[in-house]
Amino acid sequence: MTRTRLAIAAALMVSAASAVTTPALADDQDFTLIERGRYVATAADCVACHSLPGGKPYAGGAALQTPFGMLVAPNITPDRETGIGNWTEEDLRRTLREGIGRGGKRLYPAMPYPAYTRMTDDDIHALWVYLQTLEPVSNAVEANQLPFPFNIRLLMAGWNLLNFEPENFKPNPQKSEEWNRGAYLVQALGHCGTCHTPKSALGADDNDRALQGANLQAWYAPSITADKRQGIGNWSVDQLTAYLKTGANHQSLASGPMAEEIQNSSSKMTDADLKAIATYLLDQKPPEGKAPAPLAADDARMRTGGAVYTDTCMACHGGDGKGQTFLFPTLAGSGLVQADDPATLIRLVLDGSRAVATDDRPTGPAMPPLGWRLTDADVAAVVTYIRNSWNNAAPPVSTGDVAKVRKTLAEAN
Repeated sequence: MTRTRLAIAAALMVSAASAVTTPALADDQDFTLIERGRYVATAADCVACHSLPGGKPYAGGAALQTPFGMLVAPNITPDRETGIGNWTEEDLRRTLREGIGRGGKRLYPAMPYPAYTRMTDDDIHALWVYLQTLEPVSNAVEANQLPFPFNIRLLMAGWNLLNFEPENFKPNPQKSEEWNRGAYLVQALGHCGTCHTPKSALGADDNDRALQGANLQAWYAPSITADKRQGIGNWSVDQLTAYLKTGANHQSLASGPMAEEIQNSSSKMTDADLKAIATYLLDQKPPEGKAPAPLAADDARMRTGGAVYTDTCMACHGGDGKGQTFLFPTLAGSGLVQADDPATLIRLVLDGSRAVATDDRPTGPAMPPLGWRLTDADVAAVVTYIRNSWNNAAPPVSTGDVAKVRKTLAEAN
């Protein structure tokens, strides 16, 4: 069998494993480079935005809800009419590095070019080569569905002037190679700050509070700094690595947008890269500030919430809030539970959720929705109770907080 045929056979096997249809390789295409490009696309989680469930990979169509309206991720297969088949590698490079697409079209930062600007030339080249091997799919997408005046792309020139400057990734010479690899994956490819960094009124990352948590679409992406109360400061490198690889660890189960990230991206990354990410994140200093005092056990909200918890939650999460490893998340000492923004905890009580299923942990436990039988007052009380029991400490939750999340969920459905 010739070298070219061997390359073709290997490429097709990889395609079957990754659910991406890959046409036969040309003689001048290098399989190793294509594999690297596939890995770059995986680490960057491109498929999450550029694919619809059950649709062709990378053919676009996924709706992205932003505070300014809806955008739809475009087709990035090499189709000449509706995808990027007429693009050059320089077009892709400028898109990623500057947020400017083919023909000078300015992109919105829902496409995380403020992070991708730090991608290396080698990774961009590998990604370009990989994208050319995808099956061309004819799927015309109207990406810009924002209302006036946000639909005027020229406004992004001003946004970029205020909020964005292209830059290369800058390794820290005082840190280890592993730490710097983790920094690159978090800051550039993984674009973790897109979800986990608070945003300004204009939707830009507040880099003074990088990775300290942010609210997106009624999900609160929690702090992923070494904050011991609201973040992951009580996790070890191995525990964080396990969470990224399997979607579960000693305390938590991934659900919602993080479940998608793990399923599509981090569960398919190398253990070395996941450990590098964990090493970097656990070295990120938490914000300064004094933790709030927990509510007194005889507070009326605690008594009411305790009664709801005993009736509704204790069977799974236990009287001590410790849950059951890999089955029911631990509430005691949870950073997500104690976050200043209770949106995710409220949402889980109202709407339930299913944890991610991965190859290493194929069972995705589910929490049933409780909003159909609990009033806003009930939910506020039980969430307040959970946030202030078992040495937890967090601000109480109001009925207005619950009503806001309930309304968002109703509008989404």
